[in-house]
Amino acid sequence: MPRPRDRAATGATALPPATLAFVESPVQLLNVLEWAYQEGGAGGPDGAGTPATPAPGAASGPAASGPAASGPAATGAPAGPPPGVAPPVAPGHICGPGAATSPGHAPGTPVGTRAPGSVPLTVVVLSPHDPMTRGQLRRMAELAREEGHTVRWEDARDGATAPVRTIGGLAPLLRRAERIVIGDPFSRYVQLLLTLARARDLVVVDDGTATMEFIAQLARGERLVRWHRHGSGRGARDLIFAPFARAARRRLTPAPDGGHRTVGVFSSMPVEAPPGVRVATNAFAWTRRRFGPPRLTRAADIVGTSLVETGVVDTDRYLEAVARLARTHGATRYFAHRREHTDKLHRLATETGLEVVRPDLPLELIARRGPIGRLIVSFPSTVVHTLPLALVGTGVRVAVCDVDPAWLTSRASPRAQGFLDDVTGTARGVDRLTPERPERG
Repeated sequence: MPRPRDRAATGATALPPATLAFVESPVQLLNVLEWAYQEGGAGGPDGAGTPATPAPGAASGPAASGPAASGPAATGAPAGPPPGVAPPVAPGHICGPGAATSPGHAPGTPVGTRAPGSVPLTVVVLSPHDPMTRGQLRRMAELAREEGHTVRWEDARDGATAPVRTIGGLAPLLRRAERIVIGDPFSRYVQLLLTLARARDLVVVDDGTATMEFIAQLARGERLVRWHRHGSGRGARDLIFAPFARAARRRLTPAPDGGHRTVGVFSSMPVEAPPGVRVATNAFAWTRRRFGPPRLTRAADIVGTSLVETGVVDTDRYLEAVARLARTHGATRYFAHRREHTDKLHRLATETGLEVVRPDLPLELIARRGPIGRLIVSFPSTVVHTLPLALVGTGVRVAVCDVDPAWLTSRASPRAQGFLDDVTGTARGVDRLTPERPERG
């Protein structure tokens, strides 16, 4: 059963819409909203959408850059997180020196009208443990409700019995759903749920750069393994779960005759789908309609990554690179990835003087809402593909700094350098910086 304070957030109905979506991260939920908006035809023939219309009483122009009106009264969301769960980090939470205000949520600030024409969804949030991720997911869940979608919050990892309870509660929805939308085909939880689904139409929305690896593995007929994972994948848990993983992979492979099972991918990444997989482009039409345009600052901003936390890049080399980029480009803020460790961020703030900002929403929404730097510098990550789309026409320049092979740890996957090079090399509309001699902005 859901925790008492999550009961209001569940929002489940006896008769769900024909489409059921499973998400485990804020970015996945953002891309589910983008898919629903485009699938409903609201994005227009060019995927650009229409400009936001200010809500009654809303300010107009760049200053109107907060999210749509929200809060318990507007959304039916709980007044706060359940017991034992850290709340979303408040706006203005800075880990480093200085007292600048984070471009976080300004409660009750209207932005624009609700996007019309989205396909109705039942969104199931398979909540992780990480407090930052949970906080961003709750904010994204509020936006999903404001778009007219049903959100069902599942504490799917809350104790040893949680998986059995979660799967049992979702089984009726899975049997009735005509279409399943998933944000992470590598998730064991999602793979297990897919074995219970009867839907013949499956859609995979972006889970960042992992989508590129998913498509490549699907085309090659390989088992689904995250790009940064090392080891043989033949441990006890892998062997126990192997039958479910194989079954899920079959579900994610289009039927040979094209009639009994269809698979689609909704992505902003440069992907070449295998035969039978339909691809739709995510142009962030909903984001551009709902938020911004942003007010631009004169300083540059740096976007953080979790490459250290995933064991790919050495901590000292990463911090040295961030410090160098800050000096070279005159950066003043560092937007932390939700998975970055607090101790690393405190060290980064101390050694670089950057203000470390913990966003309460995915960076695409934070940047579109503003204020944001005229230059955004990132290491190879999803945002080098998504930010140019979300910020088109705003005058913001996005640059990506390559990862030097010398930065990699001994624990990094053999595929790591090639994958990171592909992420950078395939990014469109960005400037490329070399780690040895960064370009001056």
